[in-house]
Amino acid sequence: MNGSTSSGWREAPGMIKQPSSSYNMIAAAAKFLKLDFSAEDMAAFAKENEITADSLQCIEDLFVQLQDTKQKNIVRTLLKLSRLPLKEPKTFDTFDFGRFHGKQADELENLPTLAALYSSTNLALIGPQGIGKTHLAMAFGRECCNHALKTYFLKATELNQKLLQARKNGNVERVVKSLVKPSCLIIDEVGYCNFDTENTRIFFDIVDRRYSKDTPNTMIVTSNMEPDKWVTFFNDEPALKCAMDRFFDKALLISMKGRSYRGKYRRKIEVTAGVEPRQSAEQTNY
Repeated sequence: MNGSTSSGWREAPGMIKQPSSSYNMIAAAAKFLKLDFSAEDMAAFAKENEITADSLQCIEDLFVQLQDTKQKNIVRTLLKLSRLPLKEPKTFDTFDFGRFHGKQADELENLPTLAALYSSTNLALIGPQGIGKTHLAMAFGRECCNHALKTYFLKATELNQKLLQARKNGNVERVVKSLVKPSCLIIDEVGYCNFDTENTRIFFDIVDRRYSKDTPNTMIVTSNMEPDKWVTFFNDEPALKCAMDRFFDKALLISMKGRSYRGKYRRKIEVTAGVEPRQSAEQTNY
């Protein structure tokens, strides 16, 4: 194999790229593409066919491009299945972190790292309407999708109806499994509907199974109500307390205070019905 360097090789300051790094890059991409092709296989192929440095770089670029294409397709599919908004997505980039102040405000800015998910920490976003709870939850879910982590978003009212329908159709187990499986499950606006006794128990089952998962995961709940008020909306207090005990065993509760950001583009005008004063005076002169 030709060992000379060329402009096709990537170089670090003061260092010429070694062929072994290309073999490893190709092997890593092949593994992502689910191809049984190791760095040793690539090295043997390169030696047998006298692959030049330029050709090896082209092969690496091809594998990396195939990997990137597959990764983008995976992300696109995950976003479609997540039920997160696609036309006007909520992202961390469009969230105004500068609106929030305080000694612990940096906790918000750390959310994009997904440390909560990788440490299996749940998130409770509590605060008044329009403060940004849903935006943050959606942004977290979207970032999970970007990292090839399955996410599912639904409002508490939708969850309630989903469970009622599952009971009616006799497929509660299948629905529960579908809500346990995602790495990130987001339940938005707890406190806008009442869960009957059976749905409260199913909700506990979902929380309990997620609590027992042995893979990194997080469950995000948003609400205008403090957690100690949630009992008002779940008709089985013991089951709810068991669910909350597991949810908050390892959780970050973010209490968001301040004015709503909604309405910042609102304009107000005043108009009066009737004859204009000037016109009325002119009519009086006749």
